[in-house]
Amino acid sequence: MPTQILQIRIELERIEPLIWRRIQVPGDYTFWDLHVAIQSAFAWTDTHLHVFRPCGQRDGTPRFGLPLDDFDVNPPLPGWEHRVADVLTRAYPRLEYEYDFGDGWEHRVVLEEILEPAPGKKYPRCTAGERSAPPDDCGGPPGYESLLETLADPKDPDHASSHAWASRQKGRRGKFDPEAFDEQQVKFANPAPRLKRMLAHLAGRR
Repeated sequence: MPTQILQIRIELERIEPLIWRRIQVPGDYTFWDLHVAIQSAFAWTDTHLHVFRPCGQRDGTPRFGLPLDDFDVNPPLPGWEHRVADVLTRAYPRLEYEYDFGDGWEHRVVLEEILEPAPGKKYPRCTAGERSAPPDDCGGPPGYESLLETLADPKDPDHASSHAWASRQKGRRGKFDPEAFDEQQVKFANPAPRLKRMLAHLAGRR
Protein backbone atom coordinates (compact mmCIF):
# COMPACT_ATOMS: atom_id res chain seq x y z
CA MET A 1 0.00 0.00 0.00
CA PRO A 2 1.50 3.38 -0.98
CA THR A 3 2.13 5.88 1.80
CA GLN A 4 0.58 8.78 -0.11
CA ILE A 5 -1.58 9.34 -3.17
CA LEU A 6 -1.25 12.12 -5.72
CA GLN A 7 -4.58 13.34 -7.07
CA ILE A 8 -3.91 14.83 -10.48
CA ARG A 9 -6.16 16.56 -13.00
CA ILE A 10 -5.16 16.37 -16.66
CA GLU A 11 -6.73 18.69 -19.23
CA LEU A 12 -6.29 18.40 -22.99
CA GLU A 13 -5.49 21.86 -24.30
CA ARG A 14 -6.77 23.64 -27.44
CA ILE A 15 -9.94 21.52 -27.53
CA GLU A 16 -13.44 22.78 -26.74
CA PRO A 17 -15.54 21.63 -24.96
CA LEU A 18 -12.91 20.64 -22.42
CA ILE A 19 -11.65 17.04 -22.28
CA TRP A 20 -10.21 16.15 -18.89
CA ARG A 21 -9.48 13.36 -16.40
CA ARG A 22 -8.88 13.14 -12.67
CA ILE A 23 -6.61 10.30 -11.62
CA GLN A 24 -5.10 9.15 -8.34
CA VAL A 25 -1.66 7.56 -8.47
CA PRO A 26 0.82 6.27 -5.87
CA GLY A 27 3.19 8.88 -4.50
CA ASP A 28 6.25 6.93 -5.64
CA TYR A 29 5.22 7.01 -9.31
CA THR A 30 7.89 7.88 -11.84
CA PHE A 31 7.23 10.03 -14.87
CA TRP A 32 7.13 6.85 -16.95
CA ASP A 33 4.44 5.45 -14.66
CA LEU A 34 2.44 8.67 -14.93
CA HIS A 35 2.82 8.65 -18.71
CA VAL A 36 1.34 5.16 -18.91
CA ALA A 37 -1.50 6.15 -16.55
CA ILE A 38 -2.37 9.18 -18.70
CA GLN A 39 -2.29 7.01 -21.81
CA SER A 40 -4.76 4.64 -20.17
CA ALA A 41 -7.04 7.39 -18.88
CA PHE A 42 -7.31 9.03 -22.31
CA ALA A 43 -7.24 5.75 -24.26
CA TRP A 44 -4.26 6.92 -26.28
CA THR A 45 -2.34 4.13 -28.03
CA ASP A 46 1.17 5.05 -26.73
CA THR A 47 2.64 4.84 -30.23
CA HIS A 48 4.37 8.25 -30.20
CA LEU A 49 6.99 10.15 -28.24
CA HIS A 50 6.11 12.13 -25.15
CA VAL A 51 7.67 14.62 -22.74
CA PHE A 52 6.86 16.26 -19.40
CA ARG A 53 8.13 19.78 -18.70
CA PRO A 54 7.55 22.56 -16.16
CA CYS A 55 4.47 24.56 -17.09
CA GLY A 56 5.28 27.46 -19.41
CA GLN A 57 9.00 26.67 -19.58
CA ARG A 58 10.57 24.98 -22.59
CA ASP A 59 14.25 25.93 -22.97
CA GLY A 60 16.98 24.90 -20.55
CA THR A 61 14.70 23.40 -17.91
CA PRO A 62 14.57 19.71 -16.95
CA ARG A 63 12.27 17.61 -19.09
CA PHE A 64 11.31 13.99 -18.59
CA GLY A 65 10.58 11.48 -21.30
CA LEU A 66 12.51 9.33 -23.77
CA PRO A 67 16.10 10.48 -24.41
CA LEU A 68 16.36 9.21 -28.00
CA ASP A 69 18.10 11.93 -29.99
CA ASP A 70 21.86 12.04 -29.45
CA PHE A 71 21.92 15.45 -31.17
CA ASP A 72 19.37 17.09 -28.86
CA VAL A 73 21.18 19.82 -26.90
CA ASN A 74 18.63 19.47 -24.10
CA PRO A 75 17.52 15.84 -24.14
CA PRO A 76 14.79 14.81 -21.70
CA LEU A 77 15.84 12.93 -18.62
CA PRO A 78 14.75 9.27 -18.54
CA GLY A 79 11.25 9.42 -17.12
CA TRP A 80 11.58 6.05 -15.40
CA GLU A 81 14.47 7.33 -13.26
CA HIS A 82 12.68 10.35 -11.74
CA ARG A 83 9.74 10.55 -9.36
CA VAL A 84 6.80 12.79 -10.11
CA ALA A 85 6.49 13.85 -6.46
CA ASP A 86 10.00 15.34 -6.55
CA VAL A 87 8.90 17.82 -9.23
CA LEU A 88 5.12 18.14 -8.96
CA THR A 89 4.62 19.60 -5.48
CA ARG A 90 2.27 21.89 -3.61
CA ALA A 91 4.70 24.73 -4.29
CA TYR A 92 4.97 23.86 -8.02
CA PRO A 93 1.70 22.07 -8.82
CA ARG A 94 1.67 22.32 -12.64
CA LEU A 95 3.36 20.51 -15.48
CA GLU A 96 2.88 20.19 -19.22
CA TYR A 97 2.65 16.79 -20.88
CA GLU A 98 2.97 16.56 -24.65
CA TYR A 99 2.16 13.40 -26.55
CA ASP A 100 2.83 12.87 -30.27
CA PHE A 101 5.06 15.72 -31.38
CA GLY A 102 3.50 15.60 -34.86
CA ASP A 103 -0.11 16.00 -33.76
CA GLY A 104 0.97 18.00 -30.71
CA TRP A 105 -1.44 16.80 -28.04
CA GLU A 106 -0.63 19.13 -25.14
CA HIS A 107 -2.00 18.44 -21.68
CA ARG A 108 -2.03 20.56 -18.54
CA VAL A 109 -1.16 18.42 -15.49
CA VAL A 110 -2.21 19.84 -12.12
CA LEU A 111 -1.60 18.40 -8.67
CA GLU A 112 -4.90 18.89 -6.86
CA GLU A 113 -4.31 17.08 -3.57
CA ILE A 114 -1.96 14.78 -1.70
CA LEU A 115 -4.13 12.14 -0.03
CA GLU A 116 -3.87 9.24 2.32
CA PRO A 117 -4.58 5.91 0.57
CA ALA A 118 -8.15 4.76 1.08
CA PRO A 119 -8.61 1.27 2.57
CA GLY A 120 -9.70 -1.24 -0.04
CA LYS A 121 -8.89 1.00 -3.02
CA LYS A 122 -6.42 0.05 -5.74
CA TYR A 123 -4.20 2.60 -7.42
CA PRO A 124 -3.93 4.07 -9.96
CA ARG A 125 -7.58 4.88 -10.40
CA CYS A 126 -9.62 7.34 -12.42
CA THR A 127 -12.29 9.13 -10.40
CA ALA A 128 -13.76 11.62 -12.87
CA GLY A 129 -13.53 13.05 -16.36
CA GLU A 130 -15.48 14.31 -19.32
CA ARG A 131 -15.64 13.42 -23.01
CA SER A 132 -13.69 10.94 -25.05
CA ALA A 133 -10.17 11.88 -26.06
CA PRO A 134 -9.52 12.26 -29.79
CA PRO A 135 -8.30 9.24 -31.75
CA ASP A 136 -4.55 8.96 -32.30
CA ASP A 137 -3.24 10.25 -35.62
CA CYS A 138 -6.23 12.44 -36.44
CA GLY A 139 -4.08 15.52 -37.04
CA GLY A 140 -4.01 17.34 -33.71
CA PRO A 141 -6.67 19.85 -32.61
CA PRO A 142 -7.40 21.15 -36.15
CA GLY A 143 -7.65 17.61 -37.51
CA TYR A 144 -9.94 16.57 -34.67
CA GLU A 145 -12.21 19.54 -35.29
CA SER A 146 -12.49 18.49 -38.93
CA LEU A 147 -13.14 14.88 -37.88
CA LEU A 148 -15.94 15.98 -35.55
CA GLU A 149 -17.60 17.86 -38.40
CA THR A 150 -17.47 14.73 -40.54
CA LEU A 151 -18.83 12.53 -37.75
CA ALA A 152 -21.72 14.94 -37.15
CA ASP A 153 -22.80 15.06 -40.81
CA PRO A 154 -24.49 11.85 -42.04
CA LYS A 155 -24.45 13.28 -45.57
CA ASP A 156 -20.67 13.59 -45.62
CA PRO A 157 -19.24 10.91 -47.96
CA ASP A 158 -16.61 10.06 -45.31
CA HIS A 159 -19.10 9.85 -42.44
CA ALA A 160 -19.32 6.05 -42.12
CA SER A 161 -15.65 5.33 -42.78
CA SER A 162 -14.58 8.05 -40.31
CA HIS A 163 -16.77 6.53 -37.61
CA ALA A 164 -15.29 3.09 -38.29
CA TRP A 165 -11.72 4.43 -38.23
CA ALA A 166 -12.19 6.46 -35.04
CA SER A 167 -13.83 3.49 -33.32
CA ARG A 168 -10.94 1.19 -34.25
CA GLN A 169 -8.42 3.71 -32.95
CA LYS A 170 -10.18 3.76 -29.58
CA GLY A 171 -10.77 0.02 -29.51
CA ARG A 172 -14.52 0.51 -29.21
CA ARG A 173 -17.39 -1.68 -30.24
CA GLY A 174 -19.93 0.45 -32.02
CA LYS A 175 -19.52 4.05 -33.13
CA PHE A 176 -17.05 6.45 -31.58
CA ASP A 177 -18.91 8.93 -29.38
CA PRO A 178 -16.88 12.10 -28.70
CA GLU A 179 -19.15 13.01 -25.76
CA ALA A 180 -18.92 9.66 -23.97
CA PHE A 181 -16.72 8.92 -20.99
CA ASP A 182 -17.11 6.54 -18.05
CA GLU A 183 -14.34 6.54 -15.45
CA GLN A 184 -15.44 3.07 -14.38
CA GLN A 185 -14.34 1.74 -17.76
CA VAL A 186 -10.74 2.97 -17.50
CA LYS A 187 -8.31 0.05 -17.32
CA PHE A 188 -4.79 1.03 -16.36
CA ALA A 189 -1.92 -0.71 -18.13
CA ASN A 190 0.99 -2.09 -16.11
CA PRO A 191 3.91 0.31 -16.72
CA ALA A 192 6.65 -2.25 -15.85
CA PRO A 193 6.35 -4.64 -18.83
CA ARG A 194 5.74 -1.71 -21.15
CA LEU A 195 8.98 -0.12 -19.93
CA LYS A 196 10.84 -3.41 -20.41
CA ARG A 197 9.64 -3.65 -24.02
CA MET A 198 10.49 -0.01 -24.67
CA LEU A 199 14.04 -0.36 -23.28
CA ALA A 200 14.58 -3.50 -25.36
CA HIS A 201 13.44 -1.56 -28.42
CA LEU A 202 15.82 1.30 -27.62
CA ALA A 203 18.69 -1.15 -27.16
CA GLY A 204 17.95 -2.61 -30.59
CA ARG A 205 18.20 0.83 -32.19
CA ARG A 206 21.75 1.36 -30.96
